[in-house]
Amino acid sequence: MVLFRFGSVVMFWLLAALGSAQEALDITFMADYDNTEQKYMLLLPEGFHSEAQHDLLIALHGHGSDRRQFIENPRDECRGTREFAAKYGMILVSPDYRATTSWMGPAAEADLVQIIGTLKQSYKVKRVFLCGGSMGGTAALTFAAMHPELVDGVAAMNPTANLLEYEGFQDAIAESFGGTKSEIPFEYKKRSAEYWPERLTMPIGVTVSGKDDVVPPQSAMRLANVLSQLQRDVLFVYREQAGHVTSLEDARTILEFVFNRAK
Repeated sequence: MVLFRFGSVVMFWLLAALGSAQEALDITFMADYDNTEQKYMLLLPEGFHSEAQHDLLIALHGHGSDRRQFIENPRDECRGTREFAAKYGMILVSPDYRATTSWMGPAAEADLVQIIGTLKQSYKVKRVFLCGGSMGGTAALTFAAMHPELVDGVAAMNPTANLLEYEGFQDAIAESFGGTKSEIPFEYKKRSAEYWPERLTMPIGVTVSGKDDVVPPQSAMRLANVLSQLQRDVLFVYREQAGHVTSLEDARTILEFVFNRAK
């Protein structure tokens, strides 16, 4: 369908047993990928109970930001995500995923796999949703295409779906991926959702803007069209006159779509 040290498992179990929580917890964990300390924010819903099932919403920040963006920032995408998580009693997690210049490279990918695994051990997670804006929207699509078995729905705001084509932030992406696109083209292709639409079996919501000169919309538009041809659940919201931004209404719309369509 298209419509144009806290980090140990023991500590997680202790947090789960505490019950209701209103303030975000800043979690530090040791990354299996390279034995470095990494971080994410964890916000449990009002009335949280450790014996109840909860959906998990993982919010991926944009370039230049970190784990605090979706927890604290007042911009529409972030506010809409927090309100959506609260509305449905979801566990909200916002990882650094290697912080300001991630672009879902191998280390960030491994961290997110580890975080999901730990949260599933610590809580009764029913479904896992990804969302994000800009770099975070790109990363959400990338991770879902690489690990569809871990993701039940994706809301990607102003993403690119083709990192071989994309020309922005090349130094940061090369550092994250381990080389330039001319040096390791398959790494860029592997992390470009447009090349792997058959793997995107979960509901997908995408917002793009016609005047976005930071992350141009064309690759996301093509991906949405292919997903429609594959008869996948996809909601594509295009705002011709907008720039690199997703409105509160559009953020809510795609989040609701993937939530209601997910199994």
